[in-house]
Formats: sequence, structure tokens, C-alpha cells
Amino acid sequence: MDFFSFSSLETNLAIAKPLVSKAGSVITTIVLIRSVVRDVLPREIRNCLFSGIRGIFNHLSSQLTIVIDEIDGLITNQIYDAAQTYLGKNISPSTRRIEVNKPNDAGKGLEITVEYNEVIVDMFNGIKFKWDFVCRGTPFKSFSNPRGQSEIRSLELSFHKKHKELVLTSYIPFIMQKAKLMKQEARGLRIFTLNRHGLNNGLKDLWMPMNLDHPATFETLALDPDIKKFILEDLERFVRRKEYYRKVGKAWKRGYLLYGPPGTGKSSLIGAMSNYLHFDIYDLELTALHSNSELRQLMLAMANRSIIVVEDIDCTIAFQNRMADYSSYSRELSVTLSGLLNFLDGLWSSCGDERIIVFTTNRKEKIDPALLRPGRMDVHVHMSYCTPPVFRQLAFNYLQLQHRPLFQQIEEAILATHVTPAQVAEELLKMEGSDLPSSLQDLLHFLEQKKIENEELEAKKVVSSKKSNRKKVP
Repeated sequence: MDFFSFSSLETNLAIAKPLVSKAGSVITTIVLIRSVVRDVLPREIRNCLFSGIRGIFNHLSSQLTIVIDEIDGLITNQIYDAAQTYLGKNISPSTRRIEVNKPNDAGKGLEITVEYNEVIVDMFNGIKFKWDFVCRGTPFKSFSNPRGQSEIRSLELSFHKKHKELVLTSYIPFIMQKAKLMKQEARGLRIFTLNRHGLNNGLKDLWMPMNLDHPATFETLALDPDIKKFILEDLERFVRRKEYYRKVGKAWKRGYLLYGPPGTGKSSLIGAMSNYLHFDIYDLELTALHSNSELRQLMLAMANRSIIVVEDIDCTIAFQNRMADYSSYSRELSVTLSGLLNFLDGLWSSCGDERIIVFTTNRKEKIDPALLRPGRMDVHVHMSYCTPPVFRQLAFNYLQLQHRPLFQQIEEAILATHVTPAQVAEELLKMEGSDLPSSLQDLLHFLEQKKIENEELEAKKVVSSKKSNRKKVP
């Protein structure tokens, strides 16, 4: 180190010494005054004094703080509850203490919340917001603390004053919606079935829930890749267009018709849709209802963000007989066509948001045309017989196989006959990993036999049809 550098260092130290000394004296004085105030002045005067000092600093500061107490009167503050859920997923590396719980229901994960007296910084629209989890002692009962609990817990949201309107109109509503979705995703899915005993006990007991743990996902779903891609894109477009549906004056719902022979994966597709969207399923059995009014009650009791399933719509009710709508006897014993149409796109269809209605049938041609138009069944999905891409997905699902020498022959045999994915899956389920070549040969033999059976069945139908036509000739 040269002479000039050493001289400059000595000069800086000489200047810093008195500044450090003065700062230490000020801090010592403040600590002493605070200690004296706490020991000498009564609590009421202390609170007024400190409140006045805070008011001065708040008046001079550009920051605004919103206090959100846990208890609002006699009930839990929904904003507090939502913010705690939302911030639990936005914990920063600097957070020192968190609380972890496991919900009692069939949830898929842990519930994480921030411990009190912690600070979290959140970003929204490029703006920084600071959240303080505050816990204050309170040994007395009050209106805001009716239970006489030993502490009042609250959240303090601090930000620049100029963002007040953004916070009230956008940021807090965003947190409320986000927390709602997070809670729904955290808990397990459920499937609801009709509880006929609840029809006379109000809307609460109309549906009986059970935990749903269907394993189907779009990754494992044995479905034509183009159809799978189309359904995924349609679902994603539907869930993000709430404001668009409101703008054009349509109820926020989407109708699907899944049609095709049994065993083509209609139930698995519904399970995959439920898992993908995290929507509960309502199994709507129309034959169990005695009137249109019961259908309306069930519809009012359904939650938003749900999939309503009506299976075998072609044979559920004799919709082809439109005159049944005008029969008083029919109105008393079943749901009519007009009642179902009102449920799909009438005034009652708007009693609920973000709903998907799925109809299934083995015979699309048997469905009344009034049900098939857009607005009722918007998307028609043909669940066809097994195809080579579907076989390859099944082979990977069941055996983790992506290619074998016999695959080409098997795929050619699949194209030459009508076999359902369920039938192919059943054959794959029988296979043992130690003898795959022999097992695949068995599958090929099964497909060849199936082709012969189908040809024989078709020949019998032709003969039967000719005999029937001859009998009709006078």
C-alpha cells in the first residue's frame, strides 16, 4: 500500500468515528426513552403515544397498509383465509418458519401456511406487495374477539398508495379466485350419486358423495391422438373463457356426446377429463327421477366446476315420443324431453357456472335430433374400435412395450377386424413379462379368431334380413 492510499484510509476513519459515535448515542437514547415509557407510563397512555408516532410516520410515508383480521365479527374473514392459502404456495427462500398440515379428506398433498410474524413479498402485474403475518396478544374479550382467545391474528398488506385501486379491484379478487382453485385441487376428487331420501330434506342432502380415485389420464388414455388433442384444446379453451361466455350472453357450460360401441373407453375419457380439470363428477340417473321439478332440484344442488354425466341417453327415457311431454301421467312419472332441454339450454341452465355435461350412448341414431344440436351437445366424439395408435398406447400402458417384430402383424389384424380397446386390453392383461413373444402371438391369434367370428355374425345378419324381407312381401 503506498503513502497516499494509507493517508486516505486514515482520513476516512477519522471522519467515520464521530458519525458512528453519534449514531450509537441516538440509538442508546431511543432505547432508554422507550424503556422509560414502558416502565413509567400506563398502558393506555403508551398506546396513544405510540399510535400518534405511527400516525406521523404513516402520514409522511408513501406506503399504504391494509389490515385483514382473521375474524370478521363472528365469522372467519374469507379474505384472510384465501390470502393464507395463496401465500402458502408463494413462500420465498428467506421465509424462516412455515406450518405444514395434512387435511382429513382424501387430499393429494400437504397444506402449507406461513407462521405468524413472518413476511412474504409477492409480485402481481410487476408490482411488489409485502405481506406481514401479525399476531397480537389480547387478554380480554371484544367484538372482534368474541371467543376471548389469547391472540388476534391478522395479515397486513403494504404497498404504494397509488396502487390502492388495483389492489381492491384486481389483486384481492385474483387472490380469492386463485385460493379457491388451490383448495379444490388440494382435496381429493369426488363422485356424487342421487340420494332419493334427501329429496324432501332440502338441497343439501340431494347428492351423496364418494371419493373418486380414477387412474385415467390423458397421458395413458388409449384414444386416437388427434381426438385426444382436440378434446384437450377444447377443454382448455372452455375453462379460460368465463368473460367471453358472459359477454356473448351464454351460460358457462359445455356439452359432450360420447358415442360408439361398448368397451371403447367412454368412461375412461370421463375419468381423464375429471383428473385433468380437477372437476367432481355428478352421476345423473334420469330414470331415478319422477318429475322435471326433481331434475331442477338436483341441478340447483350441483356445485360449479363439475362434470355431469348422463349415461346411455338413448335408452334412459323414451324421448322419441314427443307427445309424452303433454301427457299428465308421463309428467308425474318421469323427466320429459322439454324438461331435459330446459336443463341443457333453457333458463335453468344458467343456474351454475363452469359445468361440463357429458352424454354417452352406444347408438347415436336413436337420440332425438333436438338433443344433438350445438348448445346442448356441442362436441360429438366418436369412440371407435381399436386402431394401431390405440394398440401402441395399450401395449405401453400394460407392458411398457414400444415396438416388437409382431407389432406390424398385430396392427394389420386390428385394421382388418372390429375389436374394442377393452378387448385388446383384456388380452394384454393376461401376458407375462417373461414370455412376451409367445403372448403377442396369442394376441395375434385372438384377433384372427375375432375376425372370423365377426364375419360369421355379419353373414347371419344378412340371412336374417333376407328372411324378414320375404315375409313382408304379400
